[in-house]
Amino acid sequence: MVVPTYNERDRLADLVTTIFAAYAAQGIAGELVIVDDNSPDGTGALADELAARYRITVLHRAGKLGLGTAVVEGFAAATAPIVGVIDADLSHPPDLLPRMLAVMQSQSADFVIGSRYIEGGGTRNWGRGRLWMSRVACLMARRLTPVRDATSGFFLVRRDLARAVRISAGGFKICLELLVRARPALVVEVPYVFVGRAAGESKMNLKEAMGYLEQLRELRTFIATQPKLAQTYRRLTPADLERALSFNRR
Repeated sequence: MVVPTYNERDRLADLVTTIFAAYAAQGIAGELVIVDDNSPDGTGALADELAARYRITVLHRAGKLGLGTAVVEGFAAATAPIVGVIDADLSHPPDLLPRMLAVMQSQSADFVIGSRYIEGGGTRNWGRGRLWMSRVACLMARRLTPVRDATSGFFLVRRDLARAVRISAGGFKICLELLVRARPALVVEVPYVFVGRAAGESKMNLKEAMGYLEQLRELRTFIATQPKLAQTYRRLTPADLERALSFNRR
C-alpha cells in the first residue's frame, strides 16, 4: 500500500500498526511505501523510525508536489504484484484491506475500489458541503466509467496495469485516472464507511476542484482515441466481502 503524507505525524503510527496487524491476522506478507512531501511536522522522520520495525519503504520528496505524483512514485517503488492507496489519517479502514485483497484474488479482478456510494458504504463526520462536492464529482465521472465512487482514494490495482500507463493527474483523482487509462477488464467496488479526519487539515481546495474539471476533459479526449473494450463492473455487499475472505482461507 502506498501512503502519501504531508503533515500526518499525529496518525501515521496508528495507521502503520493497524495495517500490519491486519496483515498478520490473515497471513499477508504486505508492505507499505510511505511517500512524504517534506512535511514540516516531522512525518518523514517518524516514517523512517517506523521503517526500522516494519516492512516499509520511505520516499522523501523535496516539497509538496501533489498526491497524484506521490502515488505514481510509490507504485514505482513497490515490489508486490498488487498495489494500492490508503490515506494516512485513518479515514479509510485498514482492517478492510485483507477483504479487498481476498476479493481481488477470488474474483481475478484487476481493480478493487473502496466505495462510499454503494450498498453498505457511507460517510461520517462530513459536512453537507463536502459531501455534496464529492457526490457531484462522482456523478461527473459517470460519463467515463460506471463506477459509483470513481474519486475514491482507497483502492487496489494490479501493479502491471498501474505501471503500464502514463498518469497525468497531479491532484486527488488518481483512481479515476487509472480506471480510464489502464483500461482494467474487471473492476469491483466494495463498500466502506469513510470517516472524516479527526486530526490535521483537509487538503481539498478550489485549485483541486478546477484541476478535476481539466482532468475530466483530458480523459474524455483519451477515451475518444481508444478502441472499444469489453469491461465488467461488479458491486459487492458486506456479506460478499465476508464470503470472499472465507474463500481465501480454504
